[in-house]
Amino acid sequence: MSKTITEPAKQIDVIHETDVLVVGSGPGGLAAALAAARMGVKTTLVERFGCFGGNITTVGVEGFAWYRHEQTVEAGGLGREFEDRAKDMGAAVPESQSLSYELDSEGFKLVADHLVEEAGVIPMLHRLFVAPIMDGDRVTGIITESKAGREALLAKVVVDATGDADIAHRAGAPITKTPKEDLQAASVMFHCAGVDKKKFMEDVKENPLTYADWSTGEWTVETDGKEDTMFSPFIKKPFEQARQSGLIPADLSTISGTWGAVHDTGEITYMNLVHLPECDGTDPADLTHFEMEGRRQAMLAIDALREYAPGCSGIRLRNFGMTIGIRDTRKIDAHYNMTEDDVRHQARFEDSIGIYPEFIDGYGILVLPTTGRYMHIPYRSMLPKGIKGLLVAGRATGGDRVAHAATRNMACCAVSGQGAGIAAALAVKTRCDLADVDMTAVQGALTKQGVRYH
Repeated sequence: MSKTITEPAKQIDVIHETDVLVVGSGPGGLAAALAAARMGVKTTLVERFGCFGGNITTVGVEGFAWYRHEQTVEAGGLGREFEDRAKDMGAAVPESQSLSYELDSEGFKLVADHLVEEAGVIPMLHRLFVAPIMDGDRVTGIITESKAGREALLAKVVVDATGDADIAHRAGAPITKTPKEDLQAASVMFHCAGVDKKKFMEDVKENPLTYADWSTGEWTVETDGKEDTMFSPFIKKPFEQARQSGLIPADLSTISGTWGAVHDTGEITYMNLVHLPECDGTDPADLTHFEMEGRRQAMLAIDALREYAPGCSGIRLRNFGMTIGIRDTRKIDAHYNMTEDDVRHQARFEDSIGIYPEFIDGYGILVLPTTGRYMHIPYRSMLPKGIKGLLVAGRATGGDRVAHAATRNMACCAVSGQGAGIAAALAVKTRCDLADVDMTAVQGALTKQGVRYH
């Protein structure tokens, strides 16, 4: 039997009251807060780190819309605005494998600051969510922990954009969780300097790799065929050579993957080369181990590139992301849980809050949206069962594993976030439960905010 302590009861100061409280500022949370604020309600955005942007800024995932091709059909809205605004502010460069712009993970911190300030969102950085405040089965706020101690924030509506359904889970909503052995791998992202761009790109042109090359080592990737001959910025040969020479241990067969952009300055960014299976992003012991292991493997990858990749003899680490990238933890059991059939066969819903192209990336599946096919994202997939006053946006929305391989992607998180923010604002304005929000009004507001939902 483990030891326990009893924490004495104490009063916690209510330091803030708001209409809509968004917790977590990744693509879903940032979109939710901006959408709600632009609806004219008092909106507050809580974030545990010192910047907004989540996966983009704290992890360093810069390929926001790397799925985009000539016939791709998208929702527009805030997801596209993130990309366009970053480009206008000099915080984006053309992406190597698509008709999109790769976001600069550092520059986007400033982009997000500007968006938040312009919309009138109340920013609350450096506050970690620790518990929901409940009135029966209704979430009425949250308790945070920070250098200031514990503080209470009250709200009429709360949006859980933590990525891990932290609020929904602790409020008692039913959730699902992928078994640890089946979790999508976590990644430590990093960026490098010291690359000879001319030599590196000459080799890429002379020895182009495709998405078919993703099926290597530990992986077998299922495509629908059309992806197999398409160019991918994939690197594997230097790591194979490094394993053969003993520079990389033979059992580290998962070191390989993609690069993002190579700059004239010699920087190569968004190095997605480290894949860490069985990392539970809700377990701090796992996070501790895999943060350190991921950095170790990243340095092995750099050693291999320095030795065996053209143009990389002078390569060096520039920086790691601030935290490990988690793809897969909890998901809510929602009023509607999306299915593999939905994401593979263009699902249509009357309560759609946005569309998303036929893009599946995860659990050994890669389908790119090159044919104009798309699905609807239903509002009900953000409504947790058994709990009122709470919406869940981002990668923790309801759905099975293949559906999650689509909806977890950052641009889709922005779609669900914008829909959640608008619905939350309308619930406040009309004083109704989230389950009873007028979908015609939600969809009308989405249209005004530049979102395609049908």
